[in-house]
Amino acid sequence: MDFIHISFIDVVDILCLATVLYSIVKLTRGTSATSILLGILFVYLMWLAARALEMELMSAVLGNIIGVGVIALIVVFQPEIRRFLHMLGDRGKSGQNFFGRLFDIELEHSENSEAIIPLVEACRQMSQSKTGALIAVQRNTDLEPFINTGVAIDASVSSPMLMNIFFKNSPLHDGAVIISHGRIMAAKCMLPSSSSELPLNYGTRHRAAVGLSEESDAVVVVVSEETGSISFVSGGTIRGNLSTYELRSELLAALKRR
Repeated sequence: MDFIHISFIDVVDILCLATVLYSIVKLTRGTSATSILLGILFVYLMWLAARALEMELMSAVLGNIIGVGVIALIVVFQPEIRRFLHMLGDRGKSGQNFFGRLFDIELEHSENSEAIIPLVEACRQMSQSKTGALIAVQRNTDLEPFINTGVAIDASVSSPMLMNIFFKNSPLHDGAVIISHGRIMAAKCMLPSSSSELPLNYGTRHRAAVGLSEESDAVVVVVSEETGSISFVSGGTIRGNLSTYELRSELLAALKRR
């Protein structure tokens, strides 16, 4: 029996397929899209079995379903496709190649790293007083379109400043604060709401945080007004009920080279 011959092109083909599959899993992890993907895979396997068994009617029906399903996939996976294309489009601006972004290899953001201590301290105090807050930190993706929806501030990051912004009687407390290059660029910013399924205990701030993280590589911190719990959002995934130590660790990991 001849040995299987594997050429260099075959290796490249396998690596490309593995990268695409990994990106699909990463983009859909924690969303309802995972169940949809499993359903699509099941239909595809049934179609292959029907063809192998020469079941012409079943094969024709399933083949048509798969054909029409391509259009349905574009609609169903619109957020994930948008995030995927966004990663491709940002590679030149960030100075980071696509595969680096895909596998979470981030550039060092020293300016934003300096804002971590006052940000965490503000979140600690707002958590204790149950003051709702929504704070986004820019990484490689330009957040200028979202900054322009708010009130320009351009101030250094400090705990008193953040607490004053989110004070319940402040005119700026609704919406999000966006931090870029170590400065508070704007407050009362409008963020896109996510269409993903979230637990019932998450409110509009959490949905907005997930929405921004689905459309960009920004990281978002949420302080719940109802419970005072602190959440960290990145890549469409929420980590809730964090201590200030855990929040600091998450921010440091997100804003430094890994």
